[in-house]
Order: sequence, then C-alpha cells, then structure tokens
Amino acid sequence: MQPADGSFFIADGHCDTVHLFVEKDYHFGCRNTKGHLDLCRLREAGVKLQFFALFIEPEYKPYRSLQRALQLAGRFLGEIAKHQEEIMLIKTAKDLEKCLQGPKIAALMALEGGEPLEGGREIVEVFYRLGLRSVGLTWNQRNGLADGVDVGRAAGGLTQAGKSLVRTLNKLGIIVDAAHLAPRSFYDLLEAAENPVFVSHANAKAVCEHPRNLDDEQLLALRKQGGVVGMSFYPGFIAENRAATLEKLLDHFCHVAEVAGVEILALGSDFDGIEVVLPELPDVTHLPVLVEGLERRGFSCAEIQAILGGNILRLIRSNLLQEEIM
Repeated sequence: MQPADGSFFIADGHCDTVHLFVEKDYHFGCRNTKGHLDLCRLREAGVKLQFFALFIEPEYKPYRSLQRALQLAGRFLGEIAKHQEEIMLIKTAKDLEKCLQGPKIAALMALEGGEPLEGGREIVEVFYRLGLRSVGLTWNQRNGLADGVDVGRAAGGLTQAGKSLVRTLNKLGIIVDAAHLAPRSFYDLLEAAENPVFVSHANAKAVCEHPRNLDDEQLLALRKQGGVVGMSFYPGFIAENRAATLEKLLDHFCHVAEVAGVEILALGSDFDGIEVVLPELPDVTHLPVLVEGLERRGFSCAEIQAILGGNILRLIRSNLLQEEIM
C-alpha cells in the first residue's frame, strides 16, 4: 500500500529500543539526542509499523531470562499505554488493519532469544496474552530450543522442544524469527514451520562473509518457504574491514533481489541494538536516503514499496490470527 500523498508505507522488522526505556535520559515520547529512534523520529521518518524486540542479554541466561523478559515487556507496555493516542500494540490481523487505516503507528512486540519460553506452553500463553507476536528462538548461543551461529561447526539444529515450540507459535499466530540461527537450525525451522518465517535482521553472505548473514542457498530456501528477510543496517553485516557504506548496503539489496526476488526483501534496521551506524543512516529520520538509493539502483516504485513495507505486511497477515484466542 502507498499513501495518497505519494510517500511510502514503511515497516521496520527489528529494533532494540525497549532497552532505552529503562534509562533516565531517554524519553520515548520526545525527540532524543540519544538512541536511533523514538516516537517523534518514527513519525518524521514515516514509519508506520515497528517491531520492538525484547532482547535477553547473555548475563540473564538461563536462570533469569523469564524475569528479564517480563521486566522489558512491562516497560514496553507501559510506554505504549502512555502514548496510546499515537501508537498501538497490534495483536491480531484486525488490529493491524485498524491501525493501518488511522494515524497511529503500529507496534509489534518481539522476543529476541527464546530462553524465557523454555518453561513450556503455559509460559508461551502468558506472553501471548501480553501481546507477544514474534519470537527468535535463540541469540547466537545454544539453548534448549536450537543452536545459534556462535556454536560454530559443532552446531546442531532444533531440539524436539524447539520443534514443539514452533508448532505452538504457529497455532497462536506468533511469527517465528530465524535470525541468529545456525544453518542446520535454520533449515530445521523452515521444515517445521507451517507459516512463513521471518529473518528479522541479516544480510547477504555473498556480499559480506559474516556468520549472521544468509548464503544464496538459504535465501532461495526462504523464498520457497514464503519467508522474508529484513536487511540490517549494522556495518559489520554490510562490509568487512570497516568498509561499510550506504552503497555497500544497497549491494545487499540488489544481490538478494537477483538471487531470490524482491518479494523476500524488507527492512530490519537493528537500530538501538548497534553501537556503530552507517554515516548515511545515523538514525531513523535518514531513511529517505535509503529510498533514494534504491531508486538509483533501478528498483521500481512498486518494488520499493514491497521492500519498505509490503513484504512485512504480507508476512504478518500470513501469521497473525484474525481474533485473539485466549
């Protein structure tokens, strides 16, 4: 969809801004000099849909991961309630459509690191009631659900508990995020998932040889499964040896489009989860520079709209239920 004023509908599949909510010198409802986004800057950039990750830091794993997830969820929900005239938590497909027709920004709660859910279906259902609608099974490490990329050559795939969790998430209409998974875990997830999978923030390994990026085989498998990948703005995923630029990021968009098609491309900025940014994309308000770059590289208006938001919308509509079931 494209607004009548000719601007683009923009959706970002990953940010870590929730961690700033606990800091005294950051206020989500105001324009901040700290961090990469806030409510004012999201509006200025024209972002209509933002995934907000609850990132479980390694120091909380495994025994305090549930406590940390609930703390972050509480902060996030508090900020949404405080600014409910401007931003809306989406829990269902109906919520999404309602938000798209009005002026509010749509917010989707995501969990980055599945350790808090290892307690079983009852824990998952509690988070479902809180509004959780996207789950990354791990963050680089091995846990009771899957192996991440940092496990290295010894990495296995999804455990039986991980496969069971994927089935539960699919039934509840919660998106499953394959970012951070080791290759075997990635393919196990594609095989186990009934709904399209999201890789919320990763780039093309053929352009930058980083363990977190996807190779061409993975990109093609993701396309076949109906999934989507959000291109990350993190310089380390864009180019080696500190050579990352906007043009290099655009190389990733072009490569993925050539290998697997525009239909799997989306944005997954990783804003507020990265300490280093591209000079051309220091915060969310500079997204027009990216749009101009995509135009310069020859993407059509329809293709740019698909990349900026249309493909994520399709992914969400293919996962979220029409109504809450509990």
